[in-house]
Amino acid sequence: MNDQQLLRYSRHILLDEIGIEGQQHLLDARVLIIGLGGLGSPAALYLAASGVGHLTLCDHDTVDFSNLQRQIIHRTATVGQSKVSSARATLYDINPEVECVALNIRADEAQLLELVGKADAVLDCSDNFATRYAINRACLAQRKPLVSGAAIRFDGQIEVFDFRRDDGPCYNCLFPEDSIAAELRCATTGVFAPLTGMIGSLQAAEALKLLMGIERGLSGKLLTINALDMNIMRSNLSRDAACSVCGIIPSPLQGGRGCGYESLSGVDNE
Repeated sequence: MNDQQLLRYSRHILLDEIGIEGQQHLLDARVLIIGLGGLGSPAALYLAASGVGHLTLCDHDTVDFSNLQRQIIHRTATVGQSKVSSARATLYDINPEVECVALNIRADEAQLLELVGKADAVLDCSDNFATRYAINRACLAQRKPLVSGAAIRFDGQIEVFDFRRDDGPCYNCLFPEDSIAAELRCATTGVFAPLTGMIGSLQAAEALKLLMGIERGLSGKLLTINALDMNIMRSNLSRDAACSVCGIIPSPLQGGRGCGYESLSGVDNE
């Protein structure tokens, strides 16, 4: 690190759990962020500010005026632009040393496999179940840690699946793909703006710790937040042996979920 970097990241370096070695891990890291909306906005901002060396931003959407209520990486002047180009401009303003690759695409499974394979950690900030399941499969196949978040109305959740380990669950263990789940969207149900900031910031925090090798956190756990009552609950997750994606015992039956929570589809790109 040069003198400017030592000054920029000095408050990280002062932390015993991070220090110069941990900060260097961040400078050398590559993170894939899928979705640059309500969750991806704060996540990307904190990852860039923290010095993650390479960010790949993936989103096919454009900035809408209604996004500005919560998608804090975008500006009024960027309405109509692609979200990835809008986000990249903001990130360079915050930290010009971070390399940002903007992909204005809806990545298919083959593209996801390639993108995930190049990343050290993946943040799922998407807004639909199909993408979530595809990201989960790609991260499992490439053995890359996945930080998944979602928010709707006043309810949010975050899970961390560290596929570098052999004994952990996957997203499908928690919310089986063939289960009946309503896909809610903020365009019709609404979302509390600060909640997306809370969940997205937590995603950034968990990703940073994964990159630095700090094991304390949400790996193999589910954190749920109700921002109306400010109720926060953390639960342990277990691997489903009958999971069709990562299970040990192949089975067409996926009756029970890993825990009793309702799945939330991320709403950050609406």
